[in-house]
Amino acid sequence: MTEPAHSLRHTLTRNVVPVVLGLGLFGAGLWALYRLLHKVHFADVIHEMKTMPAGVLAIALLTTALAYLALIGYDWWALRYLGKKLPPRAVLLGGFLGYAFGNTIGVSVISGGAVRYRIYSAFGLNAFEVAALSSYIALAMGIGLTLVGFIALGLHPAALAGLLPFSEGLIRAGALGAAALTLAVLFGLSFSGRTLRLRRFEISMPSPGILVGQMVVALFDSTMAAATLYVLLPAGAPDFVTFLAIYATATMVGVLSHVPGGVGVFETVVIAAMPPGTEVGTVAAALLLFRSIYFLLPFTIAFVVVSLNEARLAGGWAARVFGEVSAPLRPVFTAISGAVPWLVGAWALGLGLYLIAVALMPSVRPGDSDDLVGAILLEGGALVSAVMGIVLVILSQGLLRRVSGAFWLTLAALTGGVVASLLNDLDLGSAAVITAGALILLPFRREFHRRTTITEGVFSPGWFAMIGALAIAATLFFFFVHEAMPYSPWVLTDFARDANAPRALRAGLAGSAVLLVFMVYLALQPVRRRRREGGSVALDAAAAVIAAQDDPQACLALSGDKDLIFSPAEDAFVMYARQRKSWVAFGDPVGAPESFDALAWDFYETAQKANCRAVFYEVSARYLPIWIEMGLVLHKVGEEAVVRLPEFSLAGAKFKSMRAAFNKKQREGLALEILQPPHSDALIDTLEGISNAWLGTKSGREKGFSVGRFDAAYLDNFPIAVIRRAGRIVAFANILAPGGGRAVGIDLMRYLPEAADGMMEFLFLSLIEHYRAAGAEEFTLGVAPLAGLSERRTARLWNRFGRLMFRHGGAFYNFEGLRGFKQKFQPEWRPRYIALPPGLSPMLAMADVAILIAGGPRGLLPKSGPKPDKGTEKPRAG
Repeated sequence: MTEPAHSLRHTLTRNVVPVVLGLGLFGAGLWALYRLLHKVHFADVIHEMKTMPAGVLAIALLTTALAYLALIGYDWWALRYLGKKLPPRAVLLGGFLGYAFGNTIGVSVISGGAVRYRIYSAFGLNAFEVAALSSYIALAMGIGLTLVGFIALGLHPAALAGLLPFSEGLIRAGALGAAALTLAVLFGLSFSGRTLRLRRFEISMPSPGILVGQMVVALFDSTMAAATLYVLLPAGAPDFVTFLAIYATATMVGVLSHVPGGVGVFETVVIAAMPPGTEVGTVAAALLLFRSIYFLLPFTIAFVVVSLNEARLAGGWAARVFGEVSAPLRPVFTAISGAVPWLVGAWALGLGLYLIAVALMPSVRPGDSDDLVGAILLEGGALVSAVMGIVLVILSQGLLRRVSGAFWLTLAALTGGVVASLLNDLDLGSAAVITAGALILLPFRREFHRRTTITEGVFSPGWFAMIGALAIAATLFFFFVHEAMPYSPWVLTDFARDANAPRALRAGLAGSAVLLVFMVYLALQPVRRRRREGGSVALDAAAAVIAAQDDPQACLALSGDKDLIFSPAEDAFVMYARQRKSWVAFGDPVGAPESFDALAWDFYETAQKANCRAVFYEVSARYLPIWIEMGLVLHKVGEEAVVRLPEFSLAGAKFKSMRAAFNKKQREGLALEILQPPHSDALIDTLEGISNAWLGTKSGREKGFSVGRFDAAYLDNFPIAVIRRAGRIVAFANILAPGGGRAVGIDLMRYLPEAADGMMEFLFLSLIEHYRAAGAEEFTLGVAPLAGLSERRTARLWNRFGRLMFRHGGAFYNFEGLRGFKQKFQPEWRPRYIALPPGLSPMLAMADVAILIAGGPRGLLPKSGPKPDKGTEKPRAG
């Protein structure tokens, strides 16, 4: 199979097929629900909701609060399992916000995990620890809910007897047997400490104490969540234990369907499992109230909490009224700001769906059918409501990318929604909801600062899935609400005040027309490729930015083998190179940190416009929130060795052998000299001879991309350290010391073959001593590729492959030897990662990186001729 065909097949399998399958399951669930409700009148459902006793609602609110308190217990035990201790306030806040947002958005491990990362990272947890915590929670919830369902089903097998083709005795035996087997496996693994392998997954259990605590939390959580819905159900519903089995089954089916929130699927199972004779309309009302109380209300409370604290952080009236955010929690709410685009996007999408639903619903107030003014106002209200709802759906995509225009247009669309509500028979309730929704958004205005197009990314598989789900839901909702309408060829021309169905149909068509015009407009736009920055002008601009930095790696932008993309203010840039469909950015963005977020998105979207993928190689841990917020997947690719110069000293027993070797080289006449640019032609000619001799001993060709290359113009940007013996230069390295020289590194390090013995160690020590005396704080020895990857058996496949290459990849590169050599200097090891779009294999991405570093596919092959003696070859710096 050719590479393009394989790539297309991989893309369809990883990205398109899951979306199509999820959309199909969503549609099937809604269609089944529609068929179950075909005899139910919408007005009766609304009446049942409005007449629900206040006492019942109070109990539902109480059980919801207890359920969310139990959910926070998952975080508590997960932290115990990971051996992390956080302040109780942080766990309460992180747990509640994570579940409130995750449950409603529907992808709890992703959305809830993103919120947890921002909160828990303020207390020292890193991204991978939070990912492990989120995975643990997901597994614990799934196992707990499954156990509760099995036990309840074993006690009352009649709960699902009408849905399963088995006898009650067989259901009871199967459920209790499955529960007993699950408990036996869990506690067996817990007591023995063994790991369960399921294909490529490995599962290890916590200690028995944590496992028991987790089981108690799972039982209490499931019981309270089921009780919230149970108290809302009408008379004739099954007893609570029986219903607990129904609830657990419906929840698990919803999770397995991969439909966000299990919408439609959960409701279908619950209604289908109700005993014969139960009022379906009343059950539907209970389910709508359950969704509102258990999902929407906590989401709204959590969103208001984040909005209010955003306002408190900004000072002004909120700080005066509610007080300043306490010092311990200030880093927490500052960190949460990184999740604001996703939350505001979901908020705008929800309000848009609400306006669309309002446009499709009939007028609730009776009136004179011949009232022309009233008919015109209702018509205008429905049309404006539908159009503004569609506009909010479109704008939600721009909000995810912090686009300033999307934020202000969202407020304008919500204002239009308020006007539409007032035209719709003075619907003050809807007007109040939309007004409150707009006001809650105001404190977030500082988070939307990007000046770019609103429509970027709307043709992704996720976009089509959302539009497809919206179309399916709106169509079925219309037919459910207006099932009694007599259809005729003239239905669209009926403009009477009480013509609710024709008016809703016209509003739906108007909204659909707006969406269709928008998508056709985008499809007809020419592809605009951003100009790639290169040449001397771009390098001069980059040099000006680098001069204000203290990261030695930034200097590699001047090598001339990478393109540059600058921020609009030209105070920051990304260096990158292209290989096949990969645009590989090297290192962190360089320049003003406040421009990094927009710049990273700009690079990502520019690559997308070119039908390519953005890859961020060797990024540090300093800006992890940016990559996480962008939805990228992080894989560790090595560790950077950094020597803290103020604490470094050759004195002491641990450096005894190095000190002796260093002193011996000095007695042999080796001496360091630092030569400042510009460099003479004679010096460059001498260094080129050394470089060519050094390259002649290597099996590969001159590298690039992540290291510099021997080029006179490139070397003229830096000081050059030379080692002389009896006045003759025998080795050299160019010094990377941007800005004030707080941090220093080297790039090319080359020497004559006859001077190889101990040269690298002597040069490093000479430079460390020189720059320590000059007042520098850090000296970087460079990155040790594939070093520090996880040793856990549960590590990802990339970690396992990387460890294998690290230990046994000597035929390709002396990874382990390089790490061991740098460890002699007792450095601080700092992780480096590769950040990839979801679904992209790290092996494929690293293959593209390897080709870029090698200067092309041929650079990966050894040169012809004799190979160097592996017994004497040392790890090289560049």
